[in-house]
Amino acid sequence: MEMEQDLDNIIVAGANPSDIEAAIIINILGDHEQQMDGNDEIHEPFNLDDVLMSDCKYLFRFEKNDIYRLCAALRMPPYVRTYKGNKVTGLTCLCMVLRRLAYPNRLRDLNLFGLSPQSMSLIINRGLEIIMNNHSHLIENLQGLQWLNHQRLQLYAEAIQNKGGAIPNCWGFIDGTARAICKPSVDEENYYSGHKRFHCIKYKSVLCPDGIIASLKGAWAGRRHDAAMLAESGLYEELERVAVFPEQNFVLYGDQAYGLRELLLTPFPNRGNLEPHQLEFNNSMKLLRLTVEWGFQKVISEFAFLDFKKNQKLLLQDVELMYKVGIILCNCHSTLYGNQTSQYFNVNPPILEEYLG
Repeated sequence: MEMEQDLDNIIVAGANPSDIEAAIIINILGDHEQQMDGNDEIHEPFNLDDVLMSDCKYLFRFEKNDIYRLCAALRMPPYVRTYKGNKVTGLTCLCMVLRRLAYPNRLRDLNLFGLSPQSMSLIINRGLEIIMNNHSHLIENLQGLQWLNHQRLQLYAEAIQNKGGAIPNCWGFIDGTARAICKPSVDEENYYSGHKRFHCIKYKSVLCPDGIIASLKGAWAGRRHDAAMLAESGLYEELERVAVFPEQNFVLYGDQAYGLRELLLTPFPNRGNLEPHQLEFNNSMKLLRLTVEWGFQKVISEFAFLDFKKNQKLLLQDVELMYKVGIILCNCHSTLYGNQTSQYFNVNPPILEEYLG
């Protein structure tokens, strides 16, 4: 009866699938750690100061000093508390999130934090929610990006043109990515992509020449078509508000599935009769558009947990939340250390504090 009551309470409170899963585990196995109220002193076995600087990049993907800086820039609260009463500092919570995403370890293997898997699961889920609640605008709405102004768009367009791009006012590239998931037990046909030949969820993204993923729309079930996703995303309406100026409009470049529009250009259709200048246009932009794949690859290289298909379970985890937070953290990583795309186009990303705004 106590377990049923706990589940009823957290469902009514709007808990996500990950919290519900953790609640079931806790009630079955029991969480023997001390539950603390807001007035109790925290006894954390983990202290970032005790971690060797040489180990930080491997464990958390960020240098030690940059983790402190990242914690402040992300506006992590002084303390993070779960509905079960688990309480840690915001810095520890961030380290748990980074460690969880860095590699597909089991929670029970993350013993450097000295907490039970059940407690870590709840704390990590809460940390993901905090980051997303504070910074979702960074990937969900181009209008929310203070650094994406006329000067920045012009810088991007010049960088693309300097690399041989045939479009003088192209500031970025639009593309989609399909993230593989476990075969869901409900509505599985809707998540199966015949083109990719696996179950997946899809996202629509905009990549800038400095490697920053400026927009990430989704998630959609694997069967959805690119054109339909673009129409539903509202991305084009955002472009009309951020990329249109009296003296010049800036455009994105994508594949033919998106259709030709004023602010969205695509290759000339190749039906075997392209003119030489059309073929040259397609080839010049095709090579540059491949940089989008570098952006997607960086995300799963730095945060390999997001590429671990066996743990991407729609009914047990908030897969979309984890991926979107991974994108935000990857962008933060790019502001601090650069990336392959920024090196290729010779454009530095905004600094961390400017990006997080």
